[in-house]
Amino acid sequence: MLKTAQTNLTAGQINLAVGHPSLPMLPLRELEQAAAHRFAQGDAEFLQYGYEWGDGVLRTELAAFLMREYAVPVQAEELFISGGVSQALDLICAMLTEAGDTIIVEDPTYFFSFNIFRNHGLNILTAPVDEHGLNVDALEGLVAQHKPKLVYTIPTHQNPSGVTMPLERREKLVRLAQEHDFLIVADEVYHLLTFEGTPPRSFSAWVDTGHVLSLGSFSKILAPGTRLGWINGPHALLERLAQNGMLISGGGFSPLGSGLVRSMLELGLLDTYLARLRETFRRRAEALADALDSLPVKFQRPSGGYFIWVTLPGGVDSAELLPLALEQGVRFQAGNLSSPAGTQSDKARLCFAYYDEADLREGVRRLGRALEERIGV
Repeated sequence: MLKTAQTNLTAGQINLAVGHPSLPMLPLRELEQAAAHRFAQGDAEFLQYGYEWGDGVLRTELAAFLMREYAVPVQAEELFISGGVSQALDLICAMLTEAGDTIIVEDPTYFFSFNIFRNHGLNILTAPVDEHGLNVDALEGLVAQHKPKLVYTIPTHQNPSGVTMPLERREKLVRLAQEHDFLIVADEVYHLLTFEGTPPRSFSAWVDTGHVLSLGSFSKILAPGTRLGWINGPHALLERLAQNGMLISGGGFSPLGSGLVRSMLELGLLDTYLARLRETFRRRAEALADALDSLPVKFQRPSGGYFIWVTLPGGVDSAELLPLALEQGVRFQAGNLSSPAGTQSDKARLCFAYYDEADLREGVRRLGRALEERIGV
């Protein structure tokens, strides 16, 4: 079978484990307009090997965009274009860590990050997440004892839990990084997908401490296929990243894609598309949460991001529930997939990004039937 996209869906099944938008949501027409604009300029430089840091004009446009969105100063000279957050994590590990270094990640956290860290021979420790994000008080003892090279956090609308770290914890985390000399790697890909209220200050506000890298991604606010993101950090650290052999050999990431994103920003297309995306996710999150209210589960209603993190009743193991759910025609992500320490067995991650409201409600009905069979109520 000749495939183009990574998505694997089973006919007749509602797959609430899928963590990306559906094809009709993607900005095909906007990117078509951006491409026409870029090629009409008559400048072929974006078809050349790219500058290691990424297109300087894109970085300038991105800095202006982030200053509007984050409401904190962002400098183009402190932005580095990456191949998305996964590639950014790989680059950071390659250039700023050594095999055997200790790092601390949240439990639970983004499940695909584990292999990236393990591929670089890093020793992974975990710190707990509660209803207010990373438990920085618990982290304090860990960093004092283990002296980590970096702490990886998803501070806003966390994957998978959906929780957001308040300002006071962010400030304490920065103080700990300065005191114990570790790097905060803040994966902020969901920060710009806030659809209710205003999130706490982005970690970009603390780049000038020298201990913070804030990561973002056009995969979440534009299209996964762009494979473009950014790293906001101290110039000295970004300069070290730019010395990576792959970049020196092949140039910066996706100059062609960068040219299209640059036009999206120059034409104001990203702003309008992002507003539409937030409204779609708001409606879908509300539909999923309202449907879940009918089940004997616990969860926090989302104010942004992609996910609802469900606690199952009576200590039901989500991995054991999954086969029953599949029989009913619904899939979810079992909790321990997101836990390097295996502490999340009674949790399940449900994504509202892919399906419309009717399908989300039907998915919950199917999940309810599976739960009824499992717990007998």
